[in-house]
Amino acid sequence: MTSSQVCPPELITGQRMTLEEFLSRWAASPEIKNAELIEGIVYVGSPVSFEHGTLDTLTHWLLAHYAHHTPGCEAGNNVSWMMLGSSPQPDGFLLVSPEYRGQARIEGKYWGAAPDLVIEVCVTSTEIDFGPKLALYQRAGVREYITLESLRKRIVWRVLVNGSYVEIKPDADGNFRSRVFPGLWLNPAALWARDGLALEKLLEQGFASSEHAAFVEQLARARI
Repeated sequence: MTSSQVCPPELITGQRMTLEEFLSRWAASPEIKNAELIEGIVYVGSPVSFEHGTLDTLTHWLLAHYAHHTPGCEAGNNVSWMMLGSSPQPDGFLLVSPEYRGQARIEGKYWGAAPDLVIEVCVTSTEIDFGPKLALYQRAGVREYITLESLRKRIVWRVLVNGSYVEIKPDADGNFRSRVFPGLWLNPAALWARDGLALEKLLEQGFASSEHAAFVEQLARARI
């Protein structure tokens, strides 16, 4: 999210509500474009800044490009998830498709359970992304959770280990490499410089790796 606040009573009555109440009242409020229910609390996003939008575009491209080169994976952004009685709207996500035995599932017109990887762009929503959202994603089983903290130019990449998040650091060359999605490699310097060509160059190297080839084969064998 960009900026988040507890939804005012005149839009949705009360600060706490069930998922069913949240969906019903949001459907009755077409002027609201971005809203989330996190642990029973409603948050409504404020206008999106250019900085948030630029980072969003880069991360959406990164995840979509990976999914296009990895049959059995799907990428998406800013859609509502049905997750443990909450309904977050991740800035970006990547998942193994249900037909490839992934953990996510379709619930009506929404995604349910949890994606395997989530990216949140933190411009003015750091408190939420590092607090209630982190706790929710951890409990729901999001296997990797990445926060892009714009103000500090900091990437926190977490991997789920025995039910708890552990932060992973860049490799010796300064780049991040996903533990869940082999070949998903990220150049932090290129991200903050908005250098899409450098991001693409490293990602293409990831696609050419033996680890990515083995993952593609693994997914093909898992297909239902």
